[in-house]
Amino acid sequence: MKGKTRQKVPGDRPVGSLKEIDDFLPPPEQLAPVDELVKITISLDRESLEFFKETASKLGSKYQRMMRGVLRGYARRYTDKKR
Repeated sequence: MKGKTRQKVPGDRPVGSLKEIDDFLPPPEQLAPVDELVKITISLDRESLEFFKETASKLGSKYQRMMRGVLRGYARRYTDKKR
């Protein structure tokens, strides 16, 4: 059985025919929408807080950002159901 031979391709050159495409990425200001943040004081159970801190640490994120995302998703879900 014959093995397949691979064609050598230079590493930094385009291969095949290329087609230019339109820029489809949004501008930077749309990538990270700015929401008005309001500072509050909140009491949480230790288990919940540790969950967010540990998870954020593993993911290289910030636990407060994760908590805001969960709360935002919850609020949006139930706001949409009212309409």
